[in-house]
Amino acid sequence: MLKGSCLCGGIRYEIDADLGPVTNCHCSQCRKAAGAAFASNASVPAASFRFVAGAELLKEWESSPGKRRCFCGHCGSPILKRNDAHPENIRLRLGTLDTDPGVKPSKHIWVGSKAPWVEITDGLPQSE
Repeated sequence: MLKGSCLCGGIRYEIDADLGPVTNCHCSQCRKAAGAAFASNASVPAASFRFVAGAELLKEWESSPGKRRCFCGHCGSPILKRNDAHPENIRLRLGTLDTDPGVKPSKHIWVGSKAPWVEITDGLPQSE
């Protein structure tokens, strides 16, 4: 079982499934939401994800039609992203995990939008 939380600890969650492939997303929205050069994300079956504390603190913002970025309304930590077209899965922000997911990033995506000050040198596959 994987466990995670937001920065202030108000939101806590558990996952009873393996994560999908981990990607490092360099799109401008993920960079801004994470406040970093990229965001590491993985798909999780929505049925295997549950809040164990603080669900009432979760806020969401529709960043583009049908795509909702969910974050802690107290500390601002990005937790997950929902896509109305695919409600069976969520995209988890791996930086909020408290336990080792046992997987490593598999590729970099949206590198055409990467921060100009970033050089990707890890040898993972990249897609524009």
